[in-house]
Amino acid sequence: MANFKQYLPRQIVDSGGNRWDLLLLPLVLAVIILLAFGAKQMARPYHVGETIPLSLDAWMLPYYLLRTTLRMFIALGASLLFSCAFAALAAKNKAAEKIMLPLLDILQSIPILGFLSITVTGFIALFPGNLLGVECAAIFAIFTSQAWNMAFSLYQSIKTVPGELVEAAHVFQLSSWQRFWRLELPYAMPGLLWNMMMSMSGGWFFVVASEAISVSNQNIKLPGMGSYIAMAIEARNLGAIAWAIGGMLVGILLYDQLFFRPLLAWADKFRFETSGGDTAQPSWLLTWLRRTDRIQAVGLKAIALLERSFTVFRREYDGTSIRARPSPPSANAMRIWDAVIAALVLFAAWRLLTFIHGEVGWHEVGNVLLLGSYTLIRVMVLIALSALLWVPIGVWVGMNPRWAGRLQAIAQFMAAFPANLMFPIAVILIHHWHLNTEIWLSPLMVLGTQWYILFNVIAGASSIPTELRYAAQNLGLSGWLKWRRYLLPAVFPSFVTGAITASGGSWNASIVAEYVTWGDTTLQAHGIGSYIAQMTAQGDFPRIALGIGVMCIFVMGLNNFVWRKLYELAENRMHF
Repeated sequence: MANFKQYLPRQIVDSGGNRWDLLLLPLVLAVIILLAFGAKQMARPYHVGETIPLSLDAWMLPYYLLRTTLRMFIALGASLLFSCAFAALAAKNKAAEKIMLPLLDILQSIPILGFLSITVTGFIALFPGNLLGVECAAIFAIFTSQAWNMAFSLYQSIKTVPGELVEAAHVFQLSSWQRFWRLELPYAMPGLLWNMMMSMSGGWFFVVASEAISVSNQNIKLPGMGSYIAMAIEARNLGAIAWAIGGMLVGILLYDQLFFRPLLAWADKFRFETSGGDTAQPSWLLTWLRRTDRIQAVGLKAIALLERSFTVFRREYDGTSIRARPSPPSANAMRIWDAVIAALVLFAAWRLLTFIHGEVGWHEVGNVLLLGSYTLIRVMVLIALSALLWVPIGVWVGMNPRWAGRLQAIAQFMAAFPANLMFPIAVILIHHWHLNTEIWLSPLMVLGTQWYILFNVIAGASSIPTELRYAAQNLGLSGWLKWRRYLLPAVFPSFVTGAITASGGSWNASIVAEYVTWGDTTLQAHGIGSYIAQMTAQGDFPRIALGIGVMCIFVMGLNNFVWRKLYELAENRMHF
């Protein structure tokens, strides 16, 4: 395998510093100063019950944007670490996969309000007398809106690494650690970066709930864009909402140009197949970085440390020894493991039945199951409609890299646009025209989650092998035949990844979409989301647990009997 230094933007060509280091120095210092200021504000003294002063004045928006963006990037870093550990273990260990994939389904289906109600008290107890406890709770809530999508994406990429690359890794006798860094992560990089963008944008959907925490009639509002939006909605201040939208747009443009655009342009070299022309997206910051000396020296040192780990975690034997042959898993060990899993499932079922009988009653269970079926119908219909709309658009954008670069920031802004800001328009229109809330509140569920499909399809289409494109052109494929034989199979694995996360996100979004408030006006649709929202407002923890548990069952059933089957189809029959 090639030396890992080839993946740097550019190796150092000068021995001394140059003017590009000086040009980037103000930007680097500004980032460091802002990070230090934000960190200091996050760790200031605070006692539970204390009111944090907040304002709807527009001049406070830069400060609120800094606090929110800092939380989201911390959560994004934690999500990346989680995704790497989860995907590597689940994709390579069959025993762990049996536990980890259902566990991820459960975690994805737990609403953000459920995480907050469980974790807020614990985080506050970890940092008594300090705001850091509440900040950690908010960051963890944002983490739960980002991590699952990235983990599914990386897992899917590792499972679908082309066979010839896997054989090459075996020939070079790479250890698991070396294979992950030299093959699997670079292969998954383009798709992972698009999913990181989607996770970052999707975090805006839940930022209101994470910064304006309301559990059991206790309100804790942290300075940030989410709490600003929540205050604007409560005050029915359309001007403040407009300022919030403008602030979000500025923030998205900044981290697109300073973070995601350079990464995407740099990661273009990781593509397994590239077309004959220049497909890399332009990035002015990456161009500057390629001309620096000092900053690249820091990058070289980091790469040197990583390469040093390759010598530590390496195979101590060659390919001719018996130890080099992969040993099949023990049948008896797998049976014991399956028995342990079955015992845990039976124990959990027994505890659930005991809880239901003692706390809520079976009549309530039947009612919640009926509400869950209503939400299930909404989710499936909305995912199907989103697929019909965004799969063709995603394929076109992914196969035209120049347009992908132009539309990237727009797509991020549309994905980041919180559905909460559409509540005023939805409430006013539904109330004015006396529309059916069961139907017209439903689109709010998919406003923030449909972008998972778009971003994953773009990533899949941009990775279609060059020879496959040439073959389709030479055969003259067109119309439905081109879609059925070429385009749909090529992007199908990525579509399934996007559909899984979009489905899970829609279930989560039902909590805020089926129970909508605007000032003193409340609109409600029948569904498990509105049930959980009402029980959370009342502080009825047994029924909150029942609603979350039933939602987990629906999501796990949908993932296992629909999306997982499609995953297997994508892995076995639609992998190029």
